[in-house]
Amino acid sequence: MTAPPTDGRRLADLAALLADDTRAAICLALLDGRAWTAGELARCAGVAASTASEHLTRLVHGGLLVEERQGRHRYLRLAGPAVAQLIEDLAGHVPPVPRPARSLRAAAADAAVAHARTCYDHLAGRLGVRVRDALLTRGLLDNADGLALTPAGRDWLADIGVEPLRGGRRPLVRDCLDWTERRPHLAGALGAALCRRFAELGWTARGSGRSIRVTPAGVAALAEVLGIGAADLAPPRRDDGGGGRA
Repeated sequence: MTAPPTDGRRLADLAALLADDTRAAICLALLDGRAWTAGELARCAGVAASTASEHLTRLVHGGLLVEERQGRHRYLRLAGPAVAQLIEDLAGHVPPVPRPARSLRAAAADAAVAHARTCYDHLAGRLGVRVRDALLTRGLLDNADGLALTPAGRDWLADIGVEPLRGGRRPLVRDCLDWTERRPHLAGALGAALCRRFAELGWTARGSGRSIRVTPAGVAALAEVLGIGAADLAPPRRDDGGGGRA
């Protein structure tokens, strides 16, 4: 069946929104799930405030961002989990390119982001991948016929204080290709619930930008409840070099 011509134009219009370095950088920055001011996004993208404002307006009109105004400040965030999934999925298909040598601070920041970060509202990086692997190994998730939460997994969630998860427009559980690990981490309502609960329990804490860190309490707890080794939870050494593309 041939799609109406307008469908092709609308898809091309959507693709054009991301076919620009500045707009793509803005969307990637907003994958941390927070609302940023227009000025913060301009500095992140390395452009003038007036230039960023034009790009932000296009992204809002195109449905990828939403804005809120508080006084003289304009706050922007991704329009929702579906947009975050689109950005993350596209980024996962970009082949990694070696970066030129940069400052030690920049290399350390890259390493921290690759080690553990948020992907909109769920865990990503090496930590996110290890959590998904541990859930499968312990039978809390099953992927025999598509990724699914098991009865044992529901009991485990109750044990750590996660409220029962109900179906809705958002998938309960979904794989999300990790930019830096090139393997899936856990997304969907379950991924978001775990990210939120780990923070509530003090197992994780925000770092700089999108990076997060596992606290000492989190190292002990995740080893106990998921069997994740301390080596996988330790922060990267400052001399680790690069940390991937995220």
